[in-house]
Amino acid sequence: MTAAAEHADTLAAMGQRLGPDVLAAVHDLYRAEQQSHASGQPALAADLAYGPHPRHRLDLYAPPAGTTPAPVLVWVHGGGFLRGDKGGGDNPFNAHAARWAARQGMLGAAINYRLAPDDTWPAGAQDVVATVEWLCTQVAAHGGDPARIVLMGTSAGATHIADALRLRPDLPVRAAVLLSGLYGFSPLEERDTLYYGPAQFYPERMPREALVATVLPLFLACAQHDPPRFQHETLALLDARVTRHGTMGRGHIAAGHNHFSMAYHLGTADTRLADEVLSFLHEQLGEFA
Repeated sequence: MTAAAEHADTLAAMGQRLGPDVLAAVHDLYRAEQQSHASGQPALAADLAYGPHPRHRLDLYAPPAGTTPAPVLVWVHGGGFLRGDKGGGDNPFNAHAARWAARQGMLGAAINYRLAPDDTWPAGAQDVVATVEWLCTQVAAHGGDPARIVLMGTSAGATHIADALRLRPDLPVRAAVLLSGLYGFSPLEERDTLYYGPAQFYPERMPREALVATVLPLFLACAQHDPPRFQHETLALLDARVTRHGTMGRGHIAAGHNHFSMAYHLGTADTRLADEVLSFLHEQLGEFA
C-alpha cells in the first residue's frame, strides 16, 4: 500500500470533524515529508512588511536560479478567522505551499494577516489587497513578475481572497485558487460572528455575488471529508457560475482528504491536487520553470 493510500485510510477514520486534535493528527501525517523540503528550502526573504500592522508580514521562497522573472503565487493560510501563521523556520506548514510553488518555478509568498476578534471584517480581505499592492511595486526586486500574480488560499484564507475580489474587482491578479472556503451560500457558525459580526450582516458581507460574477479564472476545490457546509459552498458556487457564465471553470474534489489535509498535503508524494492546480496555473500564466 502506498503512503497516500495509508494516509487516506487514516483521514477517512477522522471523518468530517474539525478541531485542534484533528489538525495535529494531520500535521503528524505530513510533518516528516514537509520538513524534508523545508530543510533544503530556506526563505529568500523573511518577515517583509507589506503594511503597518505587526501581522502584515510575508516570506518569499525562490524558484531555481535562472527562472526570473517568475510568476508569483501568494499563499493565504486558514485558521477559522481566529488563528494561523505563515510558517517557516521549525514549522513547515503554510510555508510548505510557498515552497511547493517555488519548486514549480514560481516565487512563493506566504503571508500573515490580521485575526479576529481584535480585527474584524473586512480586515482579512484588506490585507490580501495590501499584499498584492505591495508585490506589484516590490516583487520585481526579488525576481518576481508583478504582471503574473496569482492567489491561493485555504478555508478562511480562501474566504479572504474571495472577499478581496469583492472589495477590488480590478485587483491585478491573473487567477485565484480557492480551497474549501466560505462564500455566502450557507449560514455561518456562531464562532464566525467574531469576524463578521452579528448574523444579520452576513448577506452584505459575504463575497457570493462577486464570485459568481467575476470573469477572473477561478479554481475551486473541496475535500471528500470536508464538513458538509464547505462542500455545499464549493458546489453551489460552481453551479452558480455555470448558470451565469455557461461553464463552471476548473474544479476538483480531493478524494481521501479532509478539511486540513486538503491544504497540508500539497507538495507531498500525493500529487493529485497539485497536478490539477499546476495545470490550471499554466493555462493562466503560460510556461514557467
